[in-house]
Amino acid sequence: MSESLNIKNYKRPKLETPNGEDQLLLHSCCAPCAGEVMEAVKASGIKAKVYFYNPNIHPLQEYEIRKDENKRFCDHLGFDFIDADYDKEQWFDRIKGLEDEPERGARCTKCFDMRFERSALYAHENDFPMFATTLGISRWKDLNQVNNSGLRAAERYKDLIFWDFNWRKKGGSSRMIEISKQEEFYQQEYCGCVYSLRDTNRWRKENNRPRIIRGVKHYS
Repeated sequence: MSESLNIKNYKRPKLETPNGEDQLLLHSCCAPCAGEVMEAVKASGIKAKVYFYNPNIHPLQEYEIRKDENKRFCDHLGFDFIDADYDKEQWFDRIKGLEDEPERGARCTKCFDMRFERSALYAHENDFPMFATTLGISRWKDLNQVNNSGLRAAERYKDLIFWDFNWRKKGGSSRMIEISKQEEFYQQEYCGCVYSLRDTNRWRKENNRPRIIRGVKHYS
């Protein structure tokens, strides 16, 4: 891991939260998506804790790789890391009947809802005025779909808002990749769930591409 986390020649602007909040619970899906968001939050003086709740990730070995890398990056930047449950059976129950939905379809909505509902509950129970997610920075995700799930989760509590900031804008997506290369993060080749793995490998087979080999590819 590199010593410096500053991107060369880039001066970060200070982020403004919706109502001047200075505390944030940040749901994180993985280190590559979290890197730019965490740096932006830290540079803006926002007190944040990272909440890792992703029971969709399959198999357990893949889950542990992504979780451990995210925790290492949190330790490096000085963020508290909250390791939530890996209750995969509840996740399978939640998306039952949607196994053949396409990426960005109804299955993904259910998945986001489950993860953000738990994040919102933790935020509410631990006096965070606001929560957000790193999921929206990925170009593979439908930003409106992600944000709508977050907003629905926050609506359950009068004292909580979902920060639907567009982390992609003003070069955020490019900095995400740059930080990932700088830190040589693990580069996952599918979203995370067993159905994403299945469909990605199916596409690869149809296009004469090799199957995914998990746990070996890194940004460079």
